[in-house]
Amino acid sequence: MPDIPETIDRYEIIKKIGQGSRGIVYLGRDPYIDRQVAIKTYRVPQHKGPKVVKRYQKRFFVEAQSAGLLMHPNIVAVYDADMADDFCYITMEYVDGHTLERFCYPDNLLPVDRVAETIFSVCQGLEYAHQQGVIHRDIKPPNIILSSSGKPKITDFSIAFMKRGSSTLEQGLFGSPSYMSPEQVKEDPITEQTDLFSLGAILYELLTGKKAFEGNNDYSVMFKIVTEDPPPIFEMRPELPPILGEILTKALAKETADRYKNSMEFAYDLRLAIRDLKETPRETHDKELINYIHTLPFFSNFTEAQIDEILSASNLNKVEGGKTIIEEGEIDDSFYILISGDVLVRKGDRDVAVLENGQCFGEMAYLTGEARTASIIARSDCILLKFSATLLEKLSESIQLLFFKNFTTTILERLSKGR
Repeated sequence: MPDIPETIDRYEIIKKIGQGSRGIVYLGRDPYIDRQVAIKTYRVPQHKGPKVVKRYQKRFFVEAQSAGLLMHPNIVAVYDADMADDFCYITMEYVDGHTLERFCYPDNLLPVDRVAETIFSVCQGLEYAHQQGVIHRDIKPPNIILSSSGKPKITDFSIAFMKRGSSTLEQGLFGSPSYMSPEQVKEDPITEQTDLFSLGAILYELLTGKKAFEGNNDYSVMFKIVTEDPPPIFEMRPELPPILGEILTKALAKETADRYKNSMEFAYDLRLAIRDLKETPRETHDKELINYIHTLPFFSNFTEAQIDEILSASNLNKVEGGKTIIEEGEIDDSFYILISGDVLVRKGDRDVAVLENGQCFGEMAYLTGEARTASIIARSDCILLKFSATLLEKLSESIQLLFFKNFTTTILERLSKGR
């Protein structure tokens, strides 16, 4: 394949816009719908034998399939994938901008509030990917593009792991050493938290202009990832707010039990940091938060405007794992909707159920005015929307009717499951 072909299948090639170890990225044009696209090509190593070629092609289609599943404003969209002659190609959304790598140098750092907003938006994209069963495994600055309008987009799912379907996780070290999680280095089982560690390493670098883990070679870098904490960011930038140090401590925790459990927990703390940095009024609601809540089953039949009104009539709380949220026997008219994390339902000394994000609890005491019939204990760090009868009564009648309808559905589902 020449350096600058005139066409790739139906796509007209305009120019080369990037090159990596395995292929070239072109700016192209789709003549059918007259739009610009990015075309990522992979040359198939035919000389290495059919087994290597088959493995290479499989990895290519993993990227196409995993990214093709994902339609989110913070993930580069995949339009097409095919093979032509001795190479494969993926046609993607063209994003006019620069990768985050451009902003990882001390003399070209982004403003701190923009860094927090950027990583917050990446959390939204990762949360969506993880909900679809896709773990990226190679989150690093070159794989996040910041568009000219300031929107970050995750790209390059070439070594992604799909938890669903027929794909299996290949053995061995995958990813970029400076951004690997401890479990990747040790070749332990990975989870969504792997991507969050890598994102923490990016946040550190965007704030300081230095990698969180540096060494003379890949092995020394990986040794530090497993055994050492990075220098505190305040040694380089003492003016940074303390909350950013706290966020990095949790994001870069060696043990997954000490790390953010999911992207929404990470995003929640970043949201607090953004408010502090911008001195934003507490009643202001982020569009990303509204969009995320809208994806939860309980809120699927609410409009975004209604969710915004609901947020004004509720309290968004974070509860540490192990804490009791509701005590059996107490009288209280509050009820909760679980935004992130999971909780244990306990009656007496018997554990009867586990509730996960998107589910509500405490609604029976709210509806009947009677004492709590069970205790609710946070199994992990949780983010909750807390409502009271007084606050709910201030909402519009249409919203209250939707709440009662969803309460009824929830109660019927629990009765059908015997809990």
